[in-house]
Amino acid sequence: MGDKEYGVQWGKLLGALSAEHIKKGWRYLQRHGLKQFLIRLIERYQTQDIDYETWYSLNQVTQKELERQRNAVFERPVRFSIVVPVYRTPERFLREMIESVCAQTYGNWELCIVDASPQVGGDNRKSKDGASAGGQEKMAEDQRETELTRIVREYQEKDSRIRYRILKENFGISGNTNEAIKMAEGDFIGLLDHDDLLEPDALYEIMAKIAEDESTDIVYTDEDKVNKRATKHLIPNMKPDFNLDLLRSNNYICHFFVVRRSIAEKVGGFRREFDGAQDYDFIFRCTEEARRIAHVHRVLYHWRTHSASTSDNPDSKLYAFDAGKRAVEAHLARKGVEASVEETDDLGYYRVRYALKGTPMVSIIIPNRDEKESLQKCLESVWEKTEYENYEILIVENNSTKQETFSYYKEIDGKNHVRVLYWDREFNYSAINNYAARQAKGEYLLLLNNDTEVITKGWMKEMLSNCMRDEVAMVGAKLYFPDHTIQHAGVIIGLGGLADHAFVNMSRKRAGYMHRASVQMNLSGVTAACAMVKRSVYEEMGGLEEKLSVAFNDVDLCLKIVTSGYRIVYDPFVELYHYESRSRGVDDEKKERHKKEVQYAQEKWKDFLKDGDPCYNKNLTLSKHNFSLRI
Repeated sequence: MGDKEYGVQWGKLLGALSAEHIKKGWRYLQRHGLKQFLIRLIERYQTQDIDYETWYSLNQVTQKELERQRNAVFERPVRFSIVVPVYRTPERFLREMIESVCAQTYGNWELCIVDASPQVGGDNRKSKDGASAGGQEKMAEDQRETELTRIVREYQEKDSRIRYRILKENFGISGNTNEAIKMAEGDFIGLLDHDDLLEPDALYEIMAKIAEDESTDIVYTDEDKVNKRATKHLIPNMKPDFNLDLLRSNNYICHFFVVRRSIAEKVGGFRREFDGAQDYDFIFRCTEEARRIAHVHRVLYHWRTHSASTSDNPDSKLYAFDAGKRAVEAHLARKGVEASVEETDDLGYYRVRYALKGTPMVSIIIPNRDEKESLQKCLESVWEKTEYENYEILIVENNSTKQETFSYYKEIDGKNHVRVLYWDREFNYSAINNYAARQAKGEYLLLLNNDTEVITKGWMKEMLSNCMRDEVAMVGAKLYFPDHTIQHAGVIIGLGGLADHAFVNMSRKRAGYMHRASVQMNLSGVTAACAMVKRSVYEEMGGLEEKLSVAFNDVDLCLKIVTSGYRIVYDPFVELYHYESRSRGVDDEKKERHKKEVQYAQEKWKDFLKDGDPCYNKNLTLSKHNFSLRI
C-alpha cells in the first residue's frame, strides 16, 4: 500500500481515537515507527478482511525496488541452479515458466531443463545414403525434436544460462528430476515445476537470506496458486518459519524450496518409491542435514492449478497421500523416533502418535477458590477420561469461604489420586502454581484450570507422549467454549498487541487456515488452562513469573521456553471444554493491574515482538484471530 492510501485511511480513523487510544498509540509509534503504526491502526479498525487478489496487487514488489535489486552487489554471491523436468508441457505454460526465470533481478542462475517427452524417431535410425556417424547423430537429433524442444532452443539462443537435455527415456518424476540435478553446477538447487511461475524478486530475496548467514543450507518462501491462465491469484499459503511438527503433519514447505547442492547430492536426490510425494520425502531428508533453514515471508512462487494437478484436485492423485504417509514414517525411522503415522480425513495431512517411554508420574495442578461445582465436573472428567495410572492431582485451595467447598475437599482428599494443598495468601496465579510445583512428586506438571472439562479419552497419554520427546518442553491442548466454538487453538505472539489465542469463536468442526487448528505443530505459546510441561524445564525457567499475578504469566513462561531452544507442541487431538466467560466484568483495580502486567510483558519481550512470532507469518493480521491477511 502506498503513502497516499495510508494517508486516506489515516484521515478516516483519526475521529475514532480516544485519549487512551492516543496514549497507547504514541507508545507503539515510538517503538515501531510511523509505517508500522499506521498499519496497526488500519488493521484495528478494519471491519472486513481484505480479499487476496487486492492484497496481492498492493504487496507486489515495485519497479523501483526491482531496479535496485538488479544493481545490488553481494559480497559472496552464490549461483542458483533451477531444475525443471518437463513432460509434454503445453507451450503457454512452458514459455511463462521460462520467462519468469529470465525475469529474475538476481542474475547468477542457470535453468536446467530435462525433457522426457516422447520424441519423434530415435538414435538408432540410419540414413539411406550411409551418412557419417556425426551426420547420423544430427539427423537423429533433428528427428527427435518436438515443438517443446524448438521452444526451449528459441530461449537458449537469447540466454546462455538456459541448459537443456533430452532424456532417452522417461524415468518418472523422481528419476527425471535427478537427471536435472545432475546437470546442475550451481551452489544451490531450486525446484520449479514445469507449469509454475516465480516472482521476479524470488532469487534476490533468497540470496539476501543466504547473505545474512552463510551457514544457511535451505531457504523456502511463501506461495499461492494461480488459475490455468495465470490471471487470478488464489489460496495464499503464508507459512511459519521452520516448524518440525507441522512438517510432520503436512508438507507445508512445498514451493519454493531451495537447498545447497552438496546436501541434495548427499541425501541422494529423489527416490522413485515416493513418487507422488517425492518432494515431501526429499524435503525431510534435506532438512535433517541442514545447519540453518531460512524462510522468506513473501509470496514468490505461483503454483498453477488445473484439473489434473493435486493443487486443484487432490482426488486426482490419491496414491500421493499414501506416499506422503510413508515419507513421514521414513523420516521418523531415520531420526530414531518410535511413532506411528495415520492419514487424517483431510487429504495430505497426517497424525503422528508418539510412543510412551516408561510410566513417569504426572502431577496435575488445579488452583481453586469456591468453585465446588466446576471443580467437581473437572475432576470427574479427569477420572473418566484418563487411561494412565501414574498421576496425582494437586488441588490448591486459595481463600475459599463456602462450607460446601471444604466439605468437598474432605470428601476427595487422599482418594482417587487427589491431594489438597492450601495457599492462604492473596491470589497470585503464578505463585500458587509455583508453590504446588514444589510440592509435586511428578516428573511432568500438568497445569489445569478448575473450569475445564476433559473430552478426549486417553488425553494424558497423548500429551505425555509428546512432552517426553527430548526437544519438547511443553504441550498445549485444544479448548472449546460450551457452544462448541474454539476458545484456544494455540497462542500467537503479537496478536492483540502482546499475545492472544488463535481461531477464537470459530466452529470446532472447521480446520482453520491451512488446517492449522486441526494439526499438530510447534507454537510459541499455549494457554496454561491446560498445558503439560517437563518439571525439569519448569524449574530451569524459574517457574511462572510471580510479577505477572493474573495475566500473561503462561505466555511469559512459553517465551522463556522457546527462547531457550525448546519446542512447544500444540496438540489438537487433546480436547477440553473451557467454561471461561467470554466477557467477564472487572473493576478498576483489576483493570489497572492488567494494564501494568501487559506493559511489563511487552517491555520484557519487546525484541521478540519486534521480530515477529516465528510460528506465525508477517503477512497475517495481528488484530484478528482468523489468520486473515495483514495490510
